[in-house]
Amino acid sequence: MAKRKFKAESKKLLDMMINSIYTHKEIFLRELISNASDAIDKLYYRALGDDSVKVTREDFAIWLKVDKESRTLTVTDNGIGMDEEELESNLGTIAKSGSLDFKQKMEENDEVDIIGQFGVGFYSAFMVSDKVVVNTKPYGGKTGWTWTSEGADGYTISENPEAAQGTEIILHIKEDTEDEKYEDYLNQYQISSLVKKYSDYIGWPIKMEMETSRLKEGTGVEDEKGEQIPPEYETVSEERTLNSMVPLWRKNKSEIEEEEYNSYYKEKFYDFTDPAAVIHTKAEGMVSYDALLFVPQKAPFNYYSKEYERGLALYTNGVMIMEKCPDLVPEYFSFVRGVVDSSDLSLNISRELLQHDRQLKLIEKNIEKKISNELMKMQKDDREKYEKFFEEFGMQIKFGVYDGYGMNKDKLQDLVMFYSSLEQKLVTLKEYVLRMKPDQDKIYYATGETTAMIDALPQVDAVKDKGYEILYMTDAVDEFAVMAIHEYEEKGFVNICSDSFDMGTEEEKEELKKVNEEAGDVLKAIKEALGDRVQEVRFTNKLKNYPVCLTSEGELSIEMEKALNAMPTGEKVKAQVSLDINAEHPLAEKLRNLSGNEQKLKDYAEILYAQARMIAGLSVENPAELSNLICNLM
Repeated sequence: MAKRKFKAESKKLLDMMINSIYTHKEIFLRELISNASDAIDKLYYRALGDDSVKVTREDFAIWLKVDKESRTLTVTDNGIGMDEEELESNLGTIAKSGSLDFKQKMEENDEVDIIGQFGVGFYSAFMVSDKVVVNTKPYGGKTGWTWTSEGADGYTISENPEAAQGTEIILHIKEDTEDEKYEDYLNQYQISSLVKKYSDYIGWPIKMEMETSRLKEGTGVEDEKGEQIPPEYETVSEERTLNSMVPLWRKNKSEIEEEEYNSYYKEKFYDFTDPAAVIHTKAEGMVSYDALLFVPQKAPFNYYSKEYERGLALYTNGVMIMEKCPDLVPEYFSFVRGVVDSSDLSLNISRELLQHDRQLKLIEKNIEKKISNELMKMQKDDREKYEKFFEEFGMQIKFGVYDGYGMNKDKLQDLVMFYSSLEQKLVTLKEYVLRMKPDQDKIYYATGETTAMIDALPQVDAVKDKGYEILYMTDAVDEFAVMAIHEYEEKGFVNICSDSFDMGTEEEKEELKKVNEEAGDVLKAIKEALGDRVQEVRFTNKLKNYPVCLTSEGELSIEMEKALNAMPTGEKVKAQVSLDINAEHPLAEKLRNLSGNEQKLKDYAEILYAQARMIAGLSVENPAELSNLICNLM
């Protein structure tokens, strides 16, 4: 029997097909099962319009068989089969796709879903086998055929009268190497796992004989005398259906109970808790897809680390293409888990990677809107659940507000929440603005490591006394987020610990200006003692009962300094600050009386500056010196 050469140009092309196109060798099983499913589809669709084709849906299946002794894995279907000409055309020409031809001929039939649209899927078998034998017989054909190949050298085709209707592909699995354990593909449980992973939702049953252990009859029970007969086990083989066939996301929502969603989520995503929200949606039109999305209750242990991978599982007609496709969900909603199933996406030749096309962007845009709407609904209808969700994932949403120079702020600003000095709980920006006093034109906030530390800031008491609400921002990203938002409903944000914040009347401002002018020599001496550590030293009327504080000058606040300097990379930064001394505190009079005593003022300057840093949550620059100064004063 003469060996025929592949019609594609060269051995180099087949080597590329086998070794370069696919990232993971295990993909071969997905490809062969998809081809088998296509073959059944073709015969089934023919039967729908041809009364001479006597088959029903219940007749069809795909069978897998593992034979360790002969090192073979067999994939069999009872679909349309091939004759000699089709074998030559479909398997003798690399990148020739019978499925694609079939689909193009039946484009007017919207119900035709053919998975395999590239002619290279079959050749993935050579990634794990050194010889492939295909036995096939077309439906209604008089005889069968056998196609045999050991790789790029070519193939043979011979008549096989014994071949059954359909297609049987026998893979002779390679011997193990140092780099690859091909023995795994002769393990029935490994094969079962791959079917579950990639082909669970193929529309035809995938069956395989599975060995299992069971208790031998008459053992492990009591005999007539009441004595226990020791248990004995035997290995038996039984045919099992490996795939579930009908994806949950393709069912009507009205047919699905809440518990079914919860069970699927926990099993699929290895979570012990029910999801906080379920989004089951279907789209048709410019792009068609089914999506089943879940918002978790709890963040995974590695969520805020580099190890966490975002992305939704991507399926095409029930076949998994990517386990985590990051392009289907924006970074700020990376906590969402789920699946998207679409037949409209343009895939590359191996079906492992997406082409970045218009359909993909449309799906992401639609999914983003669905998630946002669901979160807003949760915020409105189940506030307690939303607050718990926000405690877990709120930081990610705030990062989304800040990321991209605020380009996403309009989408996300109504989802963010901050702790309120008035409500003593998390509130939205909209809720804050609705409660603002008639004369209030700014949104007041303060930053710190905890709400308790913020509540203890000197500036907070003064603002509270005037009856204004303050937003307490405790996450490192918070201040960056509000800078990105800039204004909410035409209300700007003001940090009450910044120099731009002043609630005094014009009369109070004039009085304070006079106080600072009169104490000019004292303030100058303290400033000279502190040098460039502070921009300015001044008396203030903002501190109520507190003696001293640091006030940020310019855009970079003290908390922003902490956040930026905590990052592992980048240059260290320093916020410009002023030392504010309470003009109404007894300390102010003490300082005025020290006018001309430069050494005393220098000592007091160091103590006051250290106190202000501690109040702001900053470290003391020279603890030993501070201790000595306090002891000397005592």
